[in-house]
Amino acid sequence: MDLQALLPNKANPKLQPFTPGDTVRVSLRVIEGNRERVQTLEGVVIRQHNNGAGSTFTIRRVTRGIGMELTYLLHSPRLESVNVVRRGRVRRARLYYLRGRFGKAARIREDRSARVLVPATPPEPAEDEAPTEA
Repeated sequence: MDLQALLPNKANPKLQPFTPGDTVRVSLRVIEGNRERVQTLEGVVIRQHNNGAGSTFTIRRVTRGIGMELTYLLHSPRLESVNVVRRGRVRRARLYYLRGRFGKAARIREDRSARVLVPATPPEPAEDEAPTEA
């Protein structure tokens, strides 16, 4: 019997598609005592592990000179949203080489071809034209 067939795998509509090298902003619901809040963290995706319902991704961020790597379950109910801040252009799937780098050496080129263009606002009607109502 296949374990993946037993576990339902529903896609979370709040998650944008991302790949290793992208800078993402992860919003996670955190419970502290009797209250719940949303914690937001931003970092570079250094790896993805696709395994159906057990899929995970790891982000790396440097805070006050200390590198942190955080691994999240992709289909976790605590995962509020994942927004792509910047698309990265990398040539490998596992970016573990970033662990030994800091500052300018840890930069990842931006993939400008994958940038999402914002649609232009529709032109406003001229003053002599009457607005049409449907």
